[in-house]
Amino acid sequence: MLCRFCKTELENVFIDLVNSPASNSFLTAEQLNEPETFYPLKVHTCHKCFLVQVDEYKKSDAIFDSNYVYFSSFSTSWLKHSEKYTDMMTKRFGYTKDSLVIEVASNDGYLLQYFKQKNIPVLGIEPTANTAKAAKEKGIDSIVDFFGTRLAKELTKKNIKADLLLGNNVLAHVPDIVDFVKGLQILLSEKGVVTMEFPHLMQLVDNNQFDTIYHEHFSYLSFYTVKQIFASQGLEMFDVEEIPTHGGSLRIFAKHQNDSTKEISQNVENLLKKEIDKGLTSLSYYDHFQEQALKVKLDITSFLIDQKRAGKKVVAYGAAAKGNTMLNYCGIKNDLIEFVVDANPHKQNKFLPASHIPVVNEQTLKDFQPDFVIIFPWNIKEEIVKQLAYIKDWGGKFVVAVPELEII
Repeated sequence: MLCRFCKTELENVFIDLVNSPASNSFLTAEQLNEPETFYPLKVHTCHKCFLVQVDEYKKSDAIFDSNYVYFSSFSTSWLKHSEKYTDMMTKRFGYTKDSLVIEVASNDGYLLQYFKQKNIPVLGIEPTANTAKAAKEKGIDSIVDFFGTRLAKELTKKNIKADLLLGNNVLAHVPDIVDFVKGLQILLSEKGVVTMEFPHLMQLVDNNQFDTIYHEHFSYLSFYTVKQIFASQGLEMFDVEEIPTHGGSLRIFAKHQNDSTKEISQNVENLLKKEIDKGLTSLSYYDHFQEQALKVKLDITSFLIDQKRAGKKVVAYGAAAKGNTMLNYCGIKNDLIEFVVDANPHKQNKFLPASHIPVVNEQTLKDFQPDFVIIFPWNIKEEIVKQLAYIKDWGGKFVVAVPELEII
């Protein structure tokens, strides 16, 4: 396997989570009696550019199809984050009714709706037809397609250029990251701004976030590596922010290399130094991650077995992709966890891949009154604990497994 950026032969395994189905391939009751396809989930570190990556075992067009079940608008904290971003960008760069904001992987219009409310023209690009349909119902013009140089060229032929070109949690999801970034360069207006948000590799390693590894995430990104990839396609970083979303993410700001209207922030040099000082440009930094994941596996399976023997009732909250990675790596099935609650009706009445744990609505939780609720999306733990505070009325407790087992 060659590095998807610099084409170096990959020799170093970052972590091997063995085999599992695609994390968002939820099952219907009828499909429980059918075979499931499992794919390797082995992650490599490039010793030259330090891009951490999984091979494209399952093609992206098979993952992001019309049955895709992730709708961004079901997280209230994510909506608040998006609205705050809109206000900040509008104030900083002065977008108006004469600007054009384009979002790649615009999902159900969760973010562009806030620009639209400010009468700023918007366009969404989204490969999953069902989420794009939800965006269109909000009045968000959306193109159902994958983004790359092909689509960028098609749009520019129609005189469409972005003054703000953004993408949240999409950069890690593209198998051909070079083609994707080249597409950004093509579609960006002369003095336009690109912002991308993605989970920070440094946080993944330091906080044992192995469950954020799944087949949808082809790349695991440091600022050091992303800066190289963007520079190779004529885009220059002029600012970067560390933000708390998804367990610790980066928000990068990029411009055309020949755009002299934007000053390079000190944040760029500071974060590069921080990563280098941490060791992200040394292979030794990536050692021992397998052992950290194994500890979580042993701790959570022991906890579940102990509760089963004690006659306790255990359920989960949040049918998130990260939960499926953990369950399948740990070999946990529906005999140890009764069900998982999720607010998204597109996931309800389905079953998690491989573990076959049923997905139910919140009323089922209230009726069942479990002893423990395991929070799979630990990145929004505070939101969930607040929302489900009533479980303490019957003595229920919350549990998180990552970065380490904790009973709240």
